[in-house]
Amino acid sequence: MEIIDFLSAFLNDPLTVIQDLIHQYDYLIYVILFLVIFIETGFVIMPLLPGDSLLFAIGVIAASTGQLSMSIIIPLLIIAALLGDNLNYFVGNKFGELIKEKKKILFLKKEYITQTEQFFEKNGGKAVIMARFIPIFRTIAPFVAGAGSMQYYKYILYCITGAVVWVTSITFLGYFLGQVPWVKENFEKVVLSIILISILRKTLI
Repeated sequence: MEIIDFLSAFLNDPLTVIQDLIHQYDYLIYVILFLVIFIETGFVIMPLLPGDSLLFAIGVIAASTGQLSMSIIIPLLIIAALLGDNLNYFVGNKFGELIKEKKKILFLKKEYITQTEQFFEKNGGKAVIMARFIPIFRTIAPFVAGAGSMQYYKYILYCITGAVVWVTSITFLGYFLGQVPWVKENFEKVVLSIILISILRKTLI
């Protein structure tokens, strides 16, 4: 229930949620954000945590309030994404077939895995990079890569590229757009647009 409440609150007003966490935990906010990204990318059963909108909001806060340092948050979240992906890959490699036999585990549905496998078949290794920008696929792609035939040395190259491009592009997008008055005044609409675009990307695959 706490996770559902957090997701609901974040989707409604992400800036307020993150700023409240900063006021409550101060520098521990970096640990919290690290864990959110790590869990979203590393726990195949948790594909619904915020990703794109979280990074965008972080960039906005860094630009508008200075409460977050871009020089800290960028490398920190890249590391979080890489560690999460690698955990997910090895879980897929070890327990892939067992998990795929289940129809549903928490927020993970078997159809998500099937769709991601089809996405891999269509796009090959570059699917690891592309999946970074697609909700649910972002979480399940490393698992599918580990459960499939993709060798680790090949996977890790795509993994590093995807993590760097994903974290830097969306966070800096929020950083620069966050200084635009209209974005500040209509942030909820901007985040909703990011979510809708992300869902649309998944639908069109």
